[in-house]
Amino acid sequence: MAAPLLAVMLTAAEPPAALDRPLTDAGQEARAQALFKDVRCVVCQHESIADSPAGVAGDMRRLIREEIASGATDQQVRDDLVRRFGDYVLFTPPVRAGTWLLWFGPFALIALAALILVLRSRRRAVETTPLSPEEEARLDEVLRNEKLRRDPDATSPHDGR
Repeated sequence: MAAPLLAVMLTAAEPPAALDRPLTDAGQEARAQALFKDVRCVVCQHESIADSPAGVAGDMRRLIREEIASGATDQQVRDDLVRRFGDYVLFTPPVRAGTWLLWFGPFALIALAALILVLRSRRRAVETTPLSPEEEARLDEVLRNEKLRRDPDATSPHDGR
């Protein structure tokens, strides 16, 4: 019973990432390492491909190294990654119409909250109308009525008690 379950689990597991082979040119490898930190793993959440053990991250590292070795600039490598995976692949996506909400959305929410607070603070207090003579008489009668008992817990420190 355990053997078939183990066989299914092993076939469903992701194969380990291929070993990274650094570029022979130290300058190119340094460029690649810097790009690895700027590129998000498309499988892992909020992890760069430099830190990710996922197989896809290994493939992306290999792709970046190949492009750098072939003479591509850092910007060309980034553009190719965005073309393949979308703006999400970069930790700092470019500012363009499709990413305006990402870049300016938090500021817009803060501005909206500030506007709401200002409008609420400017709202005038509701003015109360004075009691009519009949209402004043009724209130005096209720307050003088000895059948009403005061709640001892509801006393004010200004009552003199």
